Amino acid sequence: VQLQASGGGVVQAGESLTLSCTASGSRDSINAINAMGWYRQAPGKPRELGALVAAITTSGATNYQDSVRGRFTISLNGARDTVYLRMNGLKPSDTAVYYCNANDPNAYDDYWGQGTLVTVSS
Repeated sequence: VQLQASGGGVVQAGESLTLSCTASGSRDSINAINAMGWYRQAPGKPRELGALVAAITTSGATNYQDSVRGRFTISLNGARDTVYLRMNGLKPSDTAVYYCNANDPNAYDDYWGQGTLVTVSS
């Protein structure tokens, strides 16, 4: 499975952005994914130390970092191969590289996208 993320950019505080991430690969591999999500990390720092922003299971259960709850919304498309992160009321503290993640409980490790940079100016 490969994950392709897009949607990052430069915005001013208070504005909105939507990130998207699409999984590609065999249908069986994609169907084996049981959750997708977004992590973020300050630019220049290792992805592995990033924090979970939001996650959603294929059954629709969601989880949010406290600092984004009420401002960000995570969703899945009907084919369950694309995850979106709608980010409203962006703050400078939201500036980070956002990484898409997908979990297959039967896989050796999670799948990761390449990261997309979000910069929020004050």
